[in-house]
Amino acid sequence: MIRYQRRYWLLAAGMSAVAGFVDAIAFVQLGGFFVSFMSGNSTRLGVGLAGALPQAALAASLIAAFVAGVVLGAFINRNADERGGPRVLVAVAALLALAAALASLDAEALAIALLAVAMGAENAVFHRDGEVSIGVTYMTGTLVKLGQRLAAALRGGEAWAWLPYFLLWLGLALGAACGAAAFSQLGLDSIWIAAAAAALLAVVMGRVVRMSPRSDAP
Repeated sequence: MIRYQRRYWLLAAGMSAVAGFVDAIAFVQLGGFFVSFMSGNSTRLGVGLAGALPQAALAASLIAAFVAGVVLGAFINRNADERGGPRVLVAVAALLALAAALASLDAEALAIALLAVAMGAENAVFHRDGEVSIGVTYMTGTLVKLGQRLAAALRGGEAWAWLPYFLLWLGLALGAACGAAAFSQLGLDSIWIAAAAAALLAVVMGRVVRMSPRSDAP
Protein backbone atom coordinates (compact mmCIF):
# COMPACT_ATOMS: atom_id res chain seq x y z
CA MET A 1 0.00 0.00 0.00
CA ILE A 2 2.84 2.41 0.73
CA ARG A 3 3.84 2.18 -2.94
CA TYR A 4 0.80 4.27 -3.82
CA GLN A 5 0.59 8.04 -3.64
CA ARG A 6 -1.27 9.45 -0.65
CA ARG A 7 -4.41 10.23 -2.64
CA TYR A 8 -4.83 6.48 -3.11
CA TRP A 9 -4.48 5.90 0.64
CA LEU A 10 -7.55 8.07 1.20
CA LEU A 11 -9.47 6.36 -1.59
CA ALA A 12 -8.66 2.95 -0.13
CA ALA A 13 -9.78 4.14 3.31
CA GLY A 14 -13.05 5.33 1.77
CA MET A 15 -13.60 1.95 0.12
CA SER A 16 -12.83 0.24 3.40
CA ALA A 17 -15.41 2.46 5.09
CA VAL A 18 -18.02 1.32 2.55
CA ALA A 19 -17.08 -2.30 3.32
CA GLY A 20 -17.42 -1.70 7.04
CA PHE A 21 -20.76 0.05 6.53
CA VAL A 22 -22.15 -2.83 4.47
CA ASP A 23 -20.71 -5.50 6.74
CA ALA A 24 -22.33 -3.92 9.81
CA ILE A 25 -25.72 -3.90 8.09
CA ALA A 26 -25.43 -7.59 7.23
CA PHE A 27 -24.02 -8.49 10.64
CA VAL A 28 -27.00 -7.00 12.46
CA GLN A 29 -29.53 -8.31 9.94
CA LEU A 30 -28.14 -11.86 10.03
CA GLY A 31 -27.35 -11.99 13.73
CA GLY A 32 -23.60 -12.41 13.55
CA PHE A 33 -22.66 -13.31 9.96
CA PHE A 34 -20.64 -11.20 7.55
CA VAL A 35 -20.58 -10.19 3.89
CA SER A 36 -16.98 -8.96 3.76
CA PHE A 37 -15.16 -10.68 6.64
CA MET A 38 -14.79 -14.23 5.37
CA SER A 39 -12.46 -15.34 8.17
CA GLY A 40 -15.37 -14.86 10.56
CA ASN A 41 -17.73 -16.74 8.26
CA SER A 42 -15.21 -19.56 7.92
CA THR A 43 -15.15 -19.90 11.70
CA ARG A 44 -18.97 -19.86 11.76
CA LEU A 45 -18.94 -22.55 9.08
CA GLY A 46 -16.64 -24.77 11.13
CA VAL A 47 -18.64 -24.27 14.32
CA GLY A 48 -21.88 -24.92 12.45
CA LEU A 49 -20.58 -28.18 11.03
CA ALA A 50 -20.09 -29.34 14.62
CA GLY A 51 -23.76 -29.04 15.44
CA ALA A 52 -25.69 -26.23 13.72
CA LEU A 53 -26.02 -27.14 10.06
CA PRO A 54 -28.35 -24.25 9.07
CA GLN A 55 -25.74 -21.80 10.32
CA ALA A 56 -23.04 -23.68 8.45
CA ALA A 57 -25.11 -23.51 5.27
CA LEU A 58 -25.58 -19.75 5.65
CA ALA A 59 -21.86 -19.21 6.22
CA ALA A 60 -20.99 -21.37 3.21
CA SER A 61 -23.42 -19.50 0.96
CA LEU A 62 -21.94 -16.15 1.97
CA ILE A 63 -18.41 -17.39 1.34
CA ALA A 64 -19.44 -18.67 -2.10
CA ALA A 65 -21.10 -15.35 -2.96
CA PHE A 66 -18.00 -13.44 -1.86
CA VAL A 67 -15.72 -15.62 -4.01
CA ALA A 68 -18.08 -15.13 -6.95
CA GLY A 69 -17.69 -11.40 -6.44
CA VAL A 70 -13.91 -11.69 -6.46
CA VAL A 71 -14.14 -13.56 -9.77
CA LEU A 72 -16.47 -10.89 -11.18
CA GLY A 73 -14.14 -8.10 -10.08
CA ALA A 74 -11.15 -9.86 -11.61
CA PHE A 75 -12.97 -10.12 -14.95
CA ILE A 76 -13.96 -6.44 -14.84
CA ASN A 77 -10.37 -5.39 -14.05
CA ARG A 78 -8.73 -8.20 -15.99
CA ASN A 79 -6.15 -5.91 -17.59
CA ALA A 80 -5.29 -4.27 -14.25
CA ASP A 81 -5.00 -0.95 -16.08
CA GLU A 82 -5.66 2.55 -14.81
CA ARG A 83 -9.31 2.39 -15.83
CA GLY A 84 -10.00 -0.90 -14.08
CA GLY A 85 -10.49 0.43 -10.56
CA PRO A 86 -13.26 2.92 -11.38
CA ARG A 87 -15.03 0.28 -13.49
CA VAL A 88 -15.02 -2.11 -10.55
CA LEU A 89 -16.44 0.58 -8.27
CA VAL A 90 -19.23 1.29 -10.75
CA ALA A 91 -20.08 -2.42 -10.66
CA VAL A 92 -19.98 -2.41 -6.85
CA ALA A 93 -22.32 0.59 -6.74
CA ALA A 94 -24.70 -1.15 -9.16
CA LEU A 95 -24.69 -4.36 -7.11
CA LEU A 96 -25.38 -2.43 -3.92
CA ALA A 97 -28.22 -0.49 -5.56
CA LEU A 98 -29.72 -3.74 -6.84
CA ALA A 99 -29.41 -5.25 -3.35
CA ALA A 100 -31.20 -2.23 -1.87
CA ALA A 101 -33.97 -2.51 -4.46
CA LEU A 102 -34.42 -6.23 -3.77
CA ALA A 103 -34.53 -5.60 -0.03
CA SER A 104 -37.35 -3.09 -0.58
CA LEU A 105 -39.23 -5.87 -2.41
CA ASP A 106 -38.77 -8.22 0.58
CA ALA A 107 -36.23 -10.37 -1.27
CA GLU A 108 -33.88 -10.08 1.68
CA ALA A 109 -31.93 -13.31 1.16
CA LEU A 110 -31.01 -12.38 -2.40
CA ALA A 111 -30.17 -8.83 -1.30
CA ILE A 112 -27.73 -10.11 1.32
CA ALA A 113 -26.13 -12.45 -1.21
CA LEU A 114 -25.57 -9.51 -3.54
CA LEU A 115 -23.93 -7.59 -0.71
CA ALA A 116 -21.38 -10.39 -0.39
CA VAL A 117 -20.83 -10.39 -4.17
CA ALA A 118 -20.26 -6.62 -4.09
CA MET A 119 -17.76 -6.87 -1.25
CA GLY A 120 -15.83 -9.59 -3.04
CA ALA A 121 -15.72 -7.50 -6.21
CA GLU A 122 -14.50 -4.43 -4.33
CA ASN A 123 -11.18 -6.14 -3.66
CA ALA A 124 -10.37 -5.97 -7.38
CA VAL A 125 -10.10 -2.17 -7.35
CA PHE A 126 -6.36 -2.08 -6.57
CA HIS A 127 -4.21 -4.37 -8.70
CA ARG A 128 -0.47 -4.53 -9.27
CA ASP A 129 1.40 -7.24 -11.16
CA GLY A 130 -1.76 -9.28 -11.58
CA GLU A 131 -2.51 -9.46 -7.84
CA VAL A 132 -4.70 -7.56 -5.40
CA SER A 133 -2.37 -4.99 -3.85
CA ILE A 134 -4.78 -3.48 -1.29
CA GLY A 135 -7.47 -5.62 0.28
CA VAL A 136 -10.17 -3.18 1.36
CA THR A 137 -12.65 -5.54 3.03
CA TYR A 138 -10.47 -7.51 5.47
CA MET A 139 -8.14 -6.17 8.12
CA THR A 140 -6.08 -9.00 9.66
CA GLY A 141 -3.25 -8.61 7.16
CA THR A 142 -3.54 -4.84 7.38
CA LEU A 143 -3.11 -4.91 11.15
CA VAL A 144 -0.11 -7.24 10.82
CA LYS A 145 1.52 -4.78 8.44
CA LEU A 146 0.60 -1.91 10.76
CA GLY A 147 2.38 -3.66 13.62
CA GLN A 148 5.40 -4.45 11.47
CA ARG A 149 5.72 -0.82 10.34
CA LEU A 150 5.36 0.40 13.92
CA ALA A 151 8.13 -1.97 15.01
CA ALA A 152 10.33 -0.71 12.18
CA ALA A 153 9.64 2.90 13.18
CA LEU A 154 10.60 2.15 16.78
CA ARG A 155 13.88 0.69 15.51
CA GLY A 156 14.65 3.92 13.66
CA GLY A 157 13.00 3.16 10.34
CA GLU A 158 10.53 5.29 8.39
CA ALA A 159 8.46 7.12 10.99
CA TRP A 160 5.09 7.18 9.23
CA ALA A 161 5.07 4.02 7.12
CA TRP A 162 2.36 2.59 9.40
CA LEU A 163 -0.08 5.43 8.67
CA PRO A 164 -1.75 4.10 5.47
CA TYR A 165 -2.51 0.79 7.17
CA PHE A 166 -3.98 2.61 10.17
CA LEU A 167 -6.16 4.71 7.85
CA LEU A 168 -7.40 1.57 6.12
CA TRP A 169 -8.34 -0.04 9.44
CA LEU A 170 -9.88 3.19 10.75
CA GLY A 171 -12.01 3.51 7.63
CA LEU A 172 -13.50 0.06 8.15
CA ALA A 173 -14.13 0.63 11.87
CA LEU A 174 -15.80 4.01 11.36
CA GLY A 175 -17.76 2.69 8.40
CA ALA A 176 -19.07 -0.16 10.56
CA ALA A 177 -20.14 2.29 13.26
CA CYS A 178 -22.00 4.39 10.70
CA GLY A 179 -23.57 1.30 9.14
CA ALA A 180 -24.90 0.07 12.47
CA ALA A 181 -26.30 3.52 13.25
CA ALA A 182 -27.93 3.81 9.82
CA PHE A 183 -29.42 0.32 10.07
CA SER A 184 -31.00 1.17 13.43
CA GLN A 185 -32.88 4.02 11.73
CA LEU A 186 -33.45 2.80 8.18
CA GLY A 187 -33.11 -0.96 8.21
CA LEU A 188 -32.00 -2.43 4.90
CA ASP A 189 -32.84 0.86 3.16
CA SER A 190 -29.47 2.02 4.52
CA ILE A 191 -27.88 0.00 1.70
CA TRP A 192 -28.79 2.91 -0.58
CA ILE A 193 -26.29 5.04 1.33
CA ALA A 194 -23.52 2.54 0.61
CA ALA A 195 -24.49 2.41 -3.07
CA ALA A 196 -24.29 6.21 -3.31
CA ALA A 197 -20.92 6.24 -1.53
CA ALA A 198 -19.51 3.62 -3.90
CA ALA A 199 -20.74 5.61 -6.91
CA LEU A 200 -19.11 8.76 -5.54
CA LEU A 201 -15.84 6.90 -4.98
CA ALA A 202 -15.98 5.66 -8.58
CA VAL A 203 -16.23 9.24 -9.82
CA VAL A 204 -13.44 10.45 -7.54
CA MET A 205 -11.14 7.56 -8.43
CA GLY A 206 -11.78 8.12 -12.13
CA ARG A 207 -10.61 11.71 -11.78
CA VAL A 208 -7.60 10.74 -9.64
CA VAL A 209 -6.51 8.10 -12.14
CA ARG A 210 -6.73 10.59 -15.02
CA MET A 211 -4.48 13.01 -13.10
CA SER A 212 -1.91 10.37 -12.11
CA PRO A 213 1.10 9.15 -14.07
CA ARG A 214 0.48 5.77 -15.62
CA SER A 215 3.09 4.11 -13.43
CA ASP A 216 1.26 5.21 -10.26
CA ALA A 217 -2.23 4.22 -11.29
CA PRO A 218 -3.63 0.95 -9.95
